[in-house]
Amino acid sequence: MASRQKQLLFSVCALLALACALTAAVATGLPFWIRGAALCRTGAELVNATGPELDQFVGELSYGLFQGRRVKQCGLGGRASRFSFFPDLLTSIPAGLHVSVIFFCGAEVVLSSTTAGFFFFNAFGRPYRTLQGPLGLYLWTLLCGVASGLVVVLFAAEVKLHRLSQRISNFQELHFLFQTHAERYDRCYWLFLLVFLLHALNALLIRLAGVALTLPRHKEAPQGGGADLMY
Repeated sequence: MASRQKQLLFSVCALLALACALTAAVATGLPFWIRGAALCRTGAELVNATGPELDQFVGELSYGLFQGRRVKQCGLGGRASRFSFFPDLLTSIPAGLHVSVIFFCGAEVVLSSTTAGFFFFNAFGRPYRTLQGPLGLYLWTLLCGVASGLVVVLFAAEVKLHRLSQRISNFQELHFLFQTHAERYDRCYWLFLLVFLLHALNALLIRLAGVALTLPRHKEAPQGGGADLMY
């Protein structure tokens, strides 16, 4: 491929990696990862509410990785409140898993920024090492894809397997029991999935630039014969 076309492809990859870093940084801080509703099960059972009457006992819930908002409905009007994961909810949620999600979000921002720099370096500079050369771009792109993929998978596991929304709804509740009525992933979660797809696109563009993924081979040592034993 011509040098100009390769520079153009690497520049596009660098801009995509930089966009991934900015998107991941913004999505990490916004409280729009989950949007759902919580049913006040205790209140609904007390009055034996069914059908449209259940709407009076369904509140709202939305949160991100650091903070969120909930509106509790127990038949007497909504009670709106805000909460933060640190340090309020550490004893009520799977803290290790939640911190892991935040860690990989930060890793995604750092790795994507570094990858963008290496793309620009390969487009306009003269790489001389494996991690800085064209073949190393596969490694950096793979690391970015793994980090963003782990964010998506781990957060989904935290929400679905550990019932994160229900834990948040029942936080500091002594008299009422809340049950998750509905929940869906919000825009920030899908942004991280988009980041993962953009890294996959970057890997395809690297291949289109003419960089083949070939693993280094170890040279076999020559086997000495009887003549080598003379020395």
